Amino acid sequence: MTDPTRRSVLRGAAAVTAAGALVGTGAGAAPAQAAPTAPRRFPFLEGAFEPVTEELTAFDLPVTGRIPRELNGRYLRNGPNVLGLEDPRAHHWMLGDGMVHGVRLREGRAEWYRNRWVRSSQVAKKLGEPYPGPVPPDDFPCNTHVIPHRGRILALQESGPLPYELDDELNTVGTYDFRGTLKGPLTAHTKFDVRADELHAIAYYPTWDHVRHLVVGPAGKVVRTTRIPVADAPMIHDFALTENHVVILDMPVTFDPAGAERGDLVPYVWNDRHPARVGVLPRKGGPARWFEVDPVYYSHTLNAYEEGPHIVVDMTNFDAPFLVAGNGSGGPHTAGTPRLDRWTIDLRHGRVRTRTLDDRPQEFPRVNEALVSRRHRYGYSAAAAEMSLAYQYQAVDGTPPDGAFANALIKHDLLRGTSEVHRLPADAAASEAVFVPSDPCDARAEEDDGYAIAYVHNPDRGASDLVILAAQDFTGEPVARIHLPGRVPLGFHGSWVPDA
Repeated sequence: MTDPTRRSVLRGAAAVTAAGALVGTGAGAAPAQAAPTAPRRFPFLEGAFEPVTEELTAFDLPVTGRIPRELNGRYLRNGPNVLGLEDPRAHHWMLGDGMVHGVRLREGRAEWYRNRWVRSSQVAKKLGEPYPGPVPPDDFPCNTHVIPHRGRILALQESGPLPYELDDELNTVGTYDFRGTLKGPLTAHTKFDVRADELHAIAYYPTWDHVRHLVVGPAGKVVRTTRIPVADAPMIHDFALTENHVVILDMPVTFDPAGAERGDLVPYVWNDRHPARVGVLPRKGGPARWFEVDPVYYSHTLNAYEEGPHIVVDMTNFDAPFLVAGNGSGGPHTAGTPRLDRWTIDLRHGRVRTRTLDDRPQEFPRVNEALVSRRHRYGYSAAAAEMSLAYQYQAVDGTPPDGAFANALIKHDLLRGTSEVHRLPADAAASEAVFVPSDPCDARAEEDDGYAIAYVHNPDRGASDLVILAAQDFTGEPVARIHLPGRVPLGFHGSWVPDA
């Protein structure tokens, strides 16, 4: 396979997969007598994951409680929301067309809610709309993250596509290449260092023999690119940043050329021959140092910081193996649920010490963004029962795994080793919680002086609420519940975009 684009590597097999699933149904063949079986389930297309079918706009949203007047901006969250799916057997959750959901807050009011598909060339065609300009080679409706950057709103994807810029009302402006300086892919998980005024990324691509550390400087241009050699083209979904180092997580999920040739939807596999290791790259330049670890698959980093000769990385991890392509469920499959771990990299003695901070099922860890790359005390994560069950879904006999999974938002005090849990009702699936400071200009404010905000399904209404929790009263009643006119499916990541 030569020079694959994201469409040919990750999406080109849809028709082949669907056709293969229909083998044996040709006309003239006598139907075989078989025992009746339960209908096949597609958990990433059902329940809390079920895609919405319309773009909605609503103004002056009803509110239970009171929206803090200091929250002036937009809360945006991205996620896969497949459009025009003809056959669920030809779908993978991570390939759904990106849709951004947003709520605009101003002076104690919820002015509007909008949800909009990211208008890539594919989405524009499905919607019968023109696509302006030439189509970029790895075009994709970015579905993983949405961030603010220097007055722009960017929808992000890893391994190929350019970011898509959105306007303040979530309309797609077009692709964005950092003023012509981004040559190749970016990542879904950038890290912005407030003090250095730099945006960092680790980018990978299936045909590269390296990954790239990219730095976007204060002028909004890529000012430095460092190539780090790696074997087997690993999937590097996230990374960590400290004041002086970049932490690269090279785990045994690698590109599968044979799968790409077959037309597999997601040609990445668990590779027992690929060693699990952590790389530490100096931000000022120089080669990476590598440290071996036991095989796991990390999902997301909470944050990282330096402590003398040690680097501390807090992250959510899955036990090995992690099957990106799934186990017949239309999404990833794992042997267990993700937990919150801490890895301490000892630069002096060349080893990594790992320990579990919280073994409860949880995902999407977030930190006060002002502390990215610096020491943090608090972290926030989400527990969604349907997420845990879908990841572990066993399609062999149609029976999901047993287990008691709760819906909750969790606040971790990593200094004291304690946590607070804001429990949610059954069927109230919670998305990622983002921390918003009460006053981002107050340098003396406590780290948790602010709010945790998240989309939460409201089973009584059959729609979603934007829930605002006071971070310093995390288990108390929400400060406000903003009632949206529709559902926000379980998805990926979001950001608070404050008014300038």
